[in-house]
Parts: sequence; structure tokens; C-alpha cells
Amino acid sequence: MDQFFAYDYTGKPFMLFDAAHFAALTALVFIGFCLTRFKSSDVATRRKVRIALGFFLWANESTWHIWNAVHGHWNVQTMLPLHACSILIWLSGFMLIFGNYRVYEFAYFMGIGAAFQYLMTPDLGIYGFPHFRYFQTFLSHGILLISAIYMTVVEGFRPTWKSFWRVVIGTNIYMAIIYPINVWLGSNYLMINAKPATPSLLDLLPEWPVYILYMEAIGLVTFLVLYLPFAIKDWQGKRMIAKESASRLERISK
Repeated sequence: MDQFFAYDYTGKPFMLFDAAHFAALTALVFIGFCLTRFKSSDVATRRKVRIALGFFLWANESTWHIWNAVHGHWNVQTMLPLHACSILIWLSGFMLIFGNYRVYEFAYFMGIGAAFQYLMTPDLGIYGFPHFRYFQTFLSHGILLISAIYMTVVEGFRPTWKSFWRVVIGTNIYMAIIYPINVWLGSNYLMINAKPATPSLLDLLPEWPVYILYMEAIGLVTFLVLYLPFAIKDWQGKRMIAKESASRLERISK
């Protein structure tokens, strides 16, 4: 148990795409599938599930802060909820509990996009299975992603083109706010003031500030891909309406 919560963990370090990584991803897919089964449940049951998910997100994220504080590693340079996934975990809890659509827009585009990328390449370092950080990280980012899918599939929420542009503009405004905060605190939230000191995918991009443009482009493409199913559905719907209208006009003309 001491090693489960240890800061200087001596067990097997986390390795990308090893058995433990695939096991965590598989478990999250299973959890997501089970939760979508509530689509046919009554309103009261679905609300209870949402509330449980919301409080779980908050409780799980709180344990991350408590763990760092206990080990003397909580500080404003790294632990404030200002990274995309961090702030969206807290906001998604609010979305789930109160059914807030405005938060859903950001949870759908940013939450799914950011959480998916993190789950594929989590920065867990030495904390492999079965350490506390292994479970906490996969659950926080996994449930963040699942929450947006749950609100879409089970509760019937969906983004629109207006949602898309609100998130694009809102994200850029948020980045503009975070940059001077980073300068003030000596932090690097959102990784927009410098590349992280540890190896990351940003190492493949040009130096600051040019890599921020690449990040913007990657984000925009990700948002477009996430909106594509709804764009196709809307296009098919309009096409069907057009066909029905043409058919009615043809029958009337006869």
C-alpha cells in the first residue's frame, strides 16, 4: 500500500502501448459502452448517472491535488486547474450535474480532443501499473471524454456550427488570458509560453512561438473531425427534405 501512493515509486514505470496501457484503454471503452446503455432509461435514472459521474470527476481530481499536497509538491506553477483537461474536468462535473449546454460545447470539442490525445500518450513517467497515478490519470481523462459522449448519446445534446466557432474563439481568448498568467507565475499552462522541459510531441514542432500556430492548426482540424458526423447528418437531412419537397411538387404538378 505504501508503494501505491508513493511519490518515489520503485515499481515498473509506465510504458506507452504496453499491456497496462491497452488494458486501461480497453476498460474505458467498456465503461463508455455500459454508460451509453442508459439511453433507454427514464429521466430520473439518467440524472442520477450524470450526478454520479460529475461528483466522481471532482472527487478523482481532488485526490490528485491532495496526493501532491501530502508529498509537498503542490504549487501554483503546476497545480492550478488551468490546463485544458484540468479546467474541463471541473467544468464537466458542472455540466453533468446541471445539464449545462454551454459547458457541453467546450467539453465535446476540447474535452474529447484533449483527453483522447492525452490517453494515447499519457505523461505518467515512473508511475506505471498499479500505482495510484496510473488509475487516477486514466480515470480523470477517460471519464472526461466519456462524459461528453454520454451527454451526446444518452442525453441527446449535440454541437452546432455556432458551437464550433464559440469553442474556437473561446479557446483563443482563454490562451490569450493564460499567457500573461504564465509570465506572472513563472508557469507554462497550456504549454504556450515554452515547450515543456520533458520530452513531448511538441519537440517535433518548430521553436516558440511558431509551434503555437501548429497547435492551433492541429486543434482546428481536431474540432472539424469531431464535428464531421453532425455535418454529414445535417447534410443528409437537408438532402432528404429537398427530395421530399421535389416529390411533393411533382405530385402537385401532375
